Amino acid sequence: MHPLISAVELRDRLDATHVLDVRWSLGRTDGHEQYRAGHIPRAVFVDVERDLTRHGDPHEGRHPLPDDAALAAAARRWGVRRGVPVVVYDDDRMLPASRAWWALRRAGLDVRVLDGGWRAWLAAGGEAETGDVSPLEGDVELGSPGDAGIIDTRSAATWPDAGVLLDARAAERYRGETEPIDPVAGHIPGAKSLPISTVLTEDGRFRPAADIAAAFEAVGAEEGTPIAAYCGSGITAAQLALAGSLVGREVSVYPGSWSAWSNTPGRPVATGAE
Repeated sequence: MHPLISAVELRDRLDATHVLDVRWSLGRTDGHEQYRAGHIPRAVFVDVERDLTRHGDPHEGRHPLPDDAALAAAARRWGVRRGVPVVVYDDDRMLPASRAWWALRRAGLDVRVLDGGWRAWLAAGGEAETGDVSPLEGDVELGSPGDAGIIDTRSAATWPDAGVLLDARAAERYRGETEPIDPVAGHIPGAKSLPISTVLTEDGRFRPAADIAAAFEAVGAEEGTPIAAYCGSGITAAQLALAGSLVGREVSVYPGSWSAWSNTPGRPVATGAE
């Protein structure tokens, strides 16, 4: 199944779809307020910081994945039911929705991302509902993927020897010219720079598949090559994994990402264009 769904298609299937609103941006705390002010009818709000991450030690990064059991319990709390397809959306260039898609997909859920998010829904004439939605407890049973589809700090150190490790951050952060959040500037030695902006349009949509494939191939991430991605804290890397799925690339994600690497003593740091 294609990982994206258009606003028109969702509107036609809304009665048979469970919709999750994952509005979130780094440093912003008003996602729930924005949801309450207007959301897709019957959509349930998902707190990215509470439900799609957990609090960990610094060496685990800012946004480590929740435990399998915790994610499954959250999905039932959102009202997700067996056999009902799920659509996730946001209003931030499909970034948090990509994290939700990746986390839920690896747990076996039938989930898609609303192409263009909230703005696309409104532009397509979709109705808006205000206030909170309190769903009945769902009965979905998610899988327990464990370490499937992820790499840890140790694996990230050796991944470039066996495949391609992609850095989804802005190029200047990769080069070590600036670091606004983490304690050290630079990148993991051997990683290739593929900023997420390379595969997105100015309005936050994914570029045509041919352009995405060309961007992957330009850094050696060809079909059949083991590919993993990281970013600052594992959110944008999930969006790069979604981009990969659009062109037939299976991309593993390093959830700890640079926030974990830079907080792990003794890890080498590279700077510059390579």
